[in-house]
Amino acid sequence: MSTNTNTMAEHQLDPNSWIRNYSDYLFNYTISRVDDREIAKDLVQETFFAGLRSMKNFEGKASERTWLVSILKRKIIDHYRKINSNKGKAEVRMSYNSSEESEGDWLEERVADPYASNAESDIENNELGLAIHKCLSTLPEKQAKIFKMKTIDNFDTETICNEFDITSSNLWVIIHRARTSMAACMEKNWF
Repeated sequence: MSTNTNTMAEHQLDPNSWIRNYSDYLFNYTISRVDDREIAKDLVQETFFAGLRSMKNFEGKASERTWLVSILKRKIIDHYRKINSNKGKAEVRMSYNSSEESEGDWLEERVADPYASNAESDIENNELGLAIHKCLSTLPEKQAKIFKMKTIDNFDTETICNEFDITSSNLWVIIHRARTSMAACMEKNWF
């Protein structure tokens, strides 16, 4: 039997056991993100239904629980997207049929507020920040400090070179290696 078949055998779906095996875990995961028991229950239920509908798409590359959590994450994001769809929008009314005898017909349009924060981007930003810090911690100490100074803190090349007593070409080699390591780590932990 090939290793691919072994992986598939290890990660089979069993919807009959989902509630028994995963409902508590998924509920706790959800309640920590939505802070409303009824909404959390609904999202977990929607996750199970979505899992049933998309069973044919399950490739067995992840465990059943991981697959259900990924569906749940999308459900949580959709929930926040829905409740924030009308927030942060300005209402614009325009008259397009104006006569002296009537007030005219009004066309109503909603325009997004570019400064409004939404819950989806807040969740993604928090998770992204955690993933970046986790990946930074895997780099060698000197490489991590240099990478952080250059790419996050925006120090100029000369300042970094003076502080670490390195040449600018050495700095760019260190930055390149750090970026390569960070990209691989982010691919594994974030994407």
